[in-house]
Amino acid sequence: MAITASQVNELRKKTGAGMMDCKNALVEADGDMETAIDLLRKKGQKVAAKRGERDASEGLVIAKTTEDGTKGVLICLNCETDFVAKNEDFGAFAEKLADIAIASNSVSIDDLKSQSFDGNGLSVSDKITEQTGVIGEKLDISACQVIEAANVVAYNHPGNQIGTLVGFTKDSVDAGRQVAMQVAAMAPISVDESSVPESVVAKELEIGKELAIQEGKPAELAEKIAEGRLKKFYKEATLLNQAFVRDNKKSVKQFLQETDADLTVTDFKRVSLSI
Repeated sequence: MAITASQVNELRKKTGAGMMDCKNALVEADGDMETAIDLLRKKGQKVAAKRGERDASEGLVIAKTTEDGTKGVLICLNCETDFVAKNEDFGAFAEKLADIAIASNSVSIDDLKSQSFDGNGLSVSDKITEQTGVIGEKLDISACQVIEAANVVAYNHPGNQIGTLVGFTKDSVDAGRQVAMQVAAMAPISVDESSVPESVVAKELEIGKELAIQEGKPAELAEKIAEGRLKKFYKEATLLNQAFVRDNKKSVKQFLQETDADLTVTDFKRVSLSI
């Protein structure tokens, strides 16, 4: 049967597939729209299977918050090449996934993948497979993280290679954005010393002690030297103790207290394509 341009355009809008792929699918499906959509999905599954072992190290990181600013989501959608990552349609797809994550209260990658993409039976996982066929590259979600707090600030570093979420005890306005940028730049491992995992503390003490002994320090002093190095580690690796990037004469904690005595960080998340 003859396939019209309007049919091709409708299928393209529904799937994002190329004009010729849409036309060929409609021809094979004898003009039946749902059958053509299924054919394109099957094509996506074949492409996904072929590219399953490929390295999808490029992509976009998207950080977003709810309108009331009490919840934020951070996702990373990966692809194989920078060329695809910079494509407008790929960017729109990543933004859509972030919106779905917020609306559905998704708290993990598997949770997000199981959500409905369009309300018509197509899941996020199905859509990723479909888009793999459309784009011709391996696509996958590598991060889906959530923060809830009295106030959550989202920061997307230009180029969307790094994204951060920071939870605060109260509305933080400009100060919150500056701290979110600090998290992006300095990659702290925890909020403060009390939230550093015990295993990390033990490892740092062990390394500090071993270094002191290697430097010829007396064994009885090695532990004290290790504790001193641990304090330095806290200043470098924990957010509230880090030197504030805009004024390294004060810590992030001091900066926040100068802004508002009741303002502090409750949690943060950071996702980067390269780190």
